[in-house]
Amino acid sequence: MGRRKYSAPRRGSLAFAPRVRAKSIIPRVRSWPSVEGTVRIMGFAGYKVGMTHVCVIEDRPGTPMFGKEVIKAVTILETPPLFVAGIRVYSKKYGALRSLTELWSDKIPKSLERVFTLPENMEPPSINELYSKLDEISEIRLITCTQPNKAGVGKKKPEVFEIKIDGGTLKEQLDFAFKLLGSEINVADVFKEGQYVDVISVTKGKGFQGVVKRFGVKVLGRWHKHRKGSRKVGSIGPGTPSGVMWTVPRPGQMGFHLRTEFNKRILKIGKSGEEINVKGGFCHYGLVKSNYILIEGSVPGPPKRLVKIRHAIRMPENYPIRQPRLVYIKR
Repeated sequence: MGRRKYSAPRRGSLAFAPRVRAKSIIPRVRSWPSVEGTVRIMGFAGYKVGMTHVCVIEDRPGTPMFGKEVIKAVTILETPPLFVAGIRVYSKKYGALRSLTELWSDKIPKSLERVFTLPENMEPPSINELYSKLDEISEIRLITCTQPNKAGVGKKKPEVFEIKIDGGTLKEQLDFAFKLLGSEINVADVFKEGQYVDVISVTKGKGFQGVVKRFGVKVLGRWHKHRKGSRKVGSIGPGTPSGVMWTVPRPGQMGFHLRTEFNKRILKIGKSGEEINVKGGFCHYGLVKSNYILIEGSVPGPPKRLVKIRHAIRMPENYPIRQPRLVYIKR
């Protein structure tokens, strides 16, 4: 008899190490794509509502179902307008961005008092001060805050974060930022239907878990020597040299990780939640009250979690944006 061939591929990807809890429940965008042409806002944010499915005409040439109706799972994100509360400019020194100065609007919402203490006397922003430092500026970002009171998420405390402005010259970007200061921006001003985007969110938290659930380690069978436990790795390392390598599966925190998923397609941008609301509201969320988008596939995180949406950073240049043709949306 020949030798039996065993296949034991490694369980669990090392690409996500270390598996620790996210620093904040508000996801952090570590990098922004660079674009050419007109000045534009590079991202947006919304609250995860849940999932459903749609019937859409397959429009990718070369696929077996091209031109036919297909069923696809979609995630619903409620995207109430973002308020532009300020402008922050950065200078680049020693290869890193450093905050140069920032200007705040004199129309800051009262709800921001739940996040930080607002000054009593807000002076109007000094526009000339920023234009005088145009040679030092390397990057311009909008300080935006969510407006959960306009959504069905059922919370009062807004989230505050930055969104990069790119395209055109620095002067055009600064003019664009001053035009938006103290006003609202909608998701339709940032993205188009059929466009590919990246989603950044914090995944569901699952607490302290063992190696079987955390890394998919095989449970030892009845004929194995598992007197000290069957839901463990066979060996955590050699006796000589002694030590445990970081690649060995070990119990620990699972979930509540910051994750980015690339190239998600926007199938629909809606203006009224009545188009998709189900009777009694979505499970663990409620009714959608404002703008929403449908993203093909799944999105990390549980319902009500904030999801940041960014222009795709890994898409090929000049990739065609095709207008999706939706036939039916499950309600």
